[in-house]
Amino acid sequence: MTYETLLTEIQGSGERRTGVIRLNRPKQLNALNDTLMNELGAALKAFDDDTGIGCIVITGNEKAFAAGADISTLAQYDFARAYNEDLITRNWEHLKSVRKPVIAAVAGFALGGGCEVVMMCDIVIAAENARFGQPEIKLGLIPGAGGTQRLPRAIGKAKAMDLALTGRMMDAAEAERSGLVSRVVPLEKLMDEALATAALICELGNPSVLAIKECVNRAYEGTLADGLMFERRLFHALFSTEDKTEGTSAFLEKRKAVFKHR
Repeated sequence: MTYETLLTEIQGSGERRTGVIRLNRPKQLNALNDTLMNELGAALKAFDDDTGIGCIVITGNEKAFAAGADISTLAQYDFARAYNEDLITRNWEHLKSVRKPVIAAVAGFALGGGCEVVMMCDIVIAAENARFGQPEIKLGLIPGAGGTQRLPRAIGKAKAMDLALTGRMMDAAEAERSGLVSRVVPLEKLMDEALATAALICELGNPSVLAIKECVNRAYEGTLADGLMFERRLFHALFSTEDKTEGTSAFLEKRKAVFKHR
């Protein structure tokens, strides 16, 4: 499928490959407008529904992952229109329903809505030139796509308050120290690292991969007791899979497991 604001491709070989989504509004530093967010939802769903895809990578360009929501669009809204049209909710929530792991490969600016999209992803790999922030305060606004909720869960209250109340940017090294970023790599190795990570995930048993994503996300949404029981029941359920039998047998036989994703 051809998109106006995205470039998509499939990378890798073997039974399960990686779907790559590249945000493509370079003149606007990949500012997130309605067209882009609608297309991002469609591309994510297409890859999530494709049984030949095991992992998804979202990236931008060297200057920007996404510099935020499109301000020219936001400027047109008043309260009534924003509320009546359910601004943000209507087309920014697609990532929440994607079952497959999503890796954000971030170079340059990931600000405002761009940072919020990053936080919706499962693994964040940042180039050394990456910059993160929630500068909505400078527009007389607050983050509207989860910035006040996911940011403190990722980096703690004090650091989240610092970023959201001042609008300052955090570099890649600080983001990694704070827990926002999984790892930092040189810019020229960013996509290689993201694709290598995705390829590794694609080789693993899909039922276990999906279960881990569900369990870790559950940790953010409920009590510890509920999360532990959710994890325990999925752990038990995986004993019924062929992948569990293959994985344990391969370990005991000192060979590489060949998962069938069932």
